[in-house]
Amino acid sequence: MAVPIQSFQEPRWFVCHTKPRCEKKFAALMEAESFTHYLPLVRSVRNYADRKRTFMKPLFLGYVFAEITPERKTRIYQQDLLVRAIWVEDQPLFLRQLEDVRRVVESGLETTLQPLLKRGTLVRITAGPLKGVEGFVEDPKSPRGVVIAMDVLQQGLLVPVPIDQIKVLV
Repeated sequence: MAVPIQSFQEPRWFVCHTKPRCEKKFAALMEAESFTHYLPLVRSVRNYADRKRTFMKPLFLGYVFAEITPERKTRIYQQDLLVRAIWVEDQPLFLRQLEDVRRVVESGLETTLQPLLKRGTLVRITAGPLKGVEGFVEDPKSPRGVVIAMDVLQQGLLVPVPIDQIKVLV
């Protein structure tokens, strides 16, 4: 029995993956085309030898959130700035999370983007004396560290590593 292709009749939110460094251009295009969209921007400061420059940069590099209707879906795909549009299955959950992001951005608090770590996620240590060592996340709720596995012995070493010193491996 064939599975029906999922279609939508009312406007749905999509995560629009843009080409590199095209988020603001894509958001401006969405604005010009009267699409409901959201591009969270955060303040960033770059220090040069003779001055400081403050600018707004996207919180999620390469992503813009847009509400798209079926009849306008092809219009968004025709843009040279879009890599793909990712279907959001759980719309109510997505909208709550998007509202949470909006509140954090509007609060003006300093934010740092962190990978969402789950138990067992394979990571590589990127700084410190263990730079280059691979392991997996032991407990993401309490940053106790990374487990360095010794498969032959079926044991591991739990090493405390700050979250900003690990990179998720795919």
